[in-house]
Amino acid sequence: MIFKLSDTSKLLQKLAVFFVTLAILAGCSASSTLKSSPYLPPTQRYTAIVVDVRSGKVLHNTKADAIRFPASLTKMMTMYMMFESLAARKVSLNTPIPISARAAARPASKLYLRAGSTITVDQAMHALAIKSANDVAYAVAEFLAGSEKAFADRMTFKARSLGMRSTTFRNASGLPDKRQVSTARDMAKLGVALRKRFPQYYHYFGKSSFKFRGKTIRGHNRVLGTVRGADGIKTGYTRASGFNLVTSVQYGGRSLVGVIMGENSGKSRNKHMTELMNFHLKRRAR
Repeated sequence: MIFKLSDTSKLLQKLAVFFVTLAILAGCSASSTLKSSPYLPPTQRYTAIVVDVRSGKVLHNTKADAIRFPASLTKMMTMYMMFESLAARKVSLNTPIPISARAAARPASKLYLRAGSTITVDQAMHALAIKSANDVAYAVAEFLAGSEKAFADRMTFKARSLGMRSTTFRNASGLPDKRQVSTARDMAKLGVALRKRFPQYYHYFGKSSFKFRGKTIRGHNRVLGTVRGADGIKTGYTRASGFNLVTSVQYGGRSLVGVIMGENSGKSRNKHMTELMNFHLKRRAR
C-alpha cells in the first residue's frame, strides 16, 4: 500500500526546511568574518593557530604542528635573547653593538649599516621588530654569543625550554636555511612567552615605525591598524616560507595570539589574520 503526504504534512515539511535554512544562514551571518569553516588553505604550506592566552585553549588549528620555515619570525627569538640580557642587566638600552664586516654584508631587509659602526641596543630592538633588519640580527648574534652559530645554538636551547619542541634555529635572522624550522604552535608559544616574561620590553613589537639617523623607517605589520586591540608581534617572508605573521590582541578582557604561516601574499595574510582575530574576539569563551 502506498501512502501520500497530505497537503498539511507537505506544508509542515516545507516550513521545517525553511526554518532550518534560516538557522544555517543566521549561523553564516554570525561568522561572516570567516568565509568558510574550517578555512580553505590557499597553499599546501599554509598553517595557522589561534590561542586564548588566559585559558590556553586552542581556538583555531589548521595543521599547526606541520614543520615550516619561520623566516623573520625568527627575530622574535633573537629579541627574546636580548631581552634576557637586558632583564639581567648585562647590557643597557644604550649599550653599543658593533657592526662587523659579516654583519654589514647580510642581504636585505637591512639598515645598510657600515662595518666598524655601532648601533645601540634600543635602536637594534626597533630595527629587528619593525624593519626586520638582517644586518642587525647578525650583529646581535655576534654581540651576545661571539658568533651566529653559537647564538643559534643558544636560541634552539631556549626554544626547548619554552616548550618549542619542533623548532631549530641555525641563524638569527630567518634568512633561508633548510635546517631552520618551526611550527605555528611553537611560534604561538614564543609570542605568548615574550609578553608574559618581558612586558617592559614588549612595546617594541607594537610600533609601526621608528626614527634612525634622521630617517623614518616604516614596518610591514599592517594588522596593527586593522584589528582592535592588536599590539604586535612580527611578520616574516621568504620564497620558501611564504608570508608569515604572529599577532597579539588584547581587547574586551580577551588575550589572543594568532599565527599564520605560508600565505600567498602579505595582503591575503593580513586579511585572513584580521578575519580570524575578529571572529574569535566576538565569540564567547566556552
